[in-house]
Amino acid sequence: MDDNILGLLKLRIKRGINLAIRDARASDPYVVVKMGEQKLKTRVIKNNCNPEWNEELTLSIKDVKTPIHLTVYDKDTFSVDDKMGEADIDLKPYFECVQMGLNLTQLPNGCSLKRVQPGRTNCLADESSCIWQDGKIVQEMILRLRNVERGEVVVEIQWVDIPGCKGLSGVEL
Repeated sequence: MDDNILGLLKLRIKRGINLAIRDARASDPYVVVKMGEQKLKTRVIKNNCNPEWNEELTLSIKDVKTPIHLTVYDKDTFSVDDKMGEADIDLKPYFECVQMGLNLTQLPNGCSLKRVQPGRTNCLADESSCIWQDGKIVQEMILRLRNVERGEVVVEIQWVDIPGCKGLSGVEL
C-alpha cells in the first residue's frame, strides 16, 4: 500500500438535474471525476437530461489540497463527446468536520455538524450540510455546472479511514 495515502473518499454521483441538451432532443450524459492522476467515470445514461446514476466512485486521498474536478459529457457515437459543464468540489469544509474528531458516537443520526453556503469559492447551487449519519460524516451537495447554459449534479461524499494510513488528524487544511 502507498504510504502517502491518508484515506479514501467515497464519491456518490447521484443524479443530474436539468442538464443541457446536446443531441436532437436530449443528451446521453456521463460524469468524469479527476483528482490528481486519478480519473474515474460513471456509466452513460441514454436520452436523459435528468439522469439517475447513483454510482459510487472511490478516490484515494494523498493531499487534502488537491481539488476534485467533475465534468459532465454527452456521449456521441460518431464524434468527440460534447462537454456539458464542469464543477469543482470544495473538500475543506467536509475535511474540517472529519478532523473534529469529537466523540461523535453520542450524536443522533441526521445531526448537522456544519452548514456550507454557496459562494465564489465553491460550485454549490444551494446550502449543503455535513451530517452525522450511521456512524459516518456525509455531505450531500448540489453542484451548479460552469461553462454551460444550465445543469446541476447531486453528489455525496464520505471519508473512509484505512487501517495503517495516517488519516486526517494533524493534516493542515
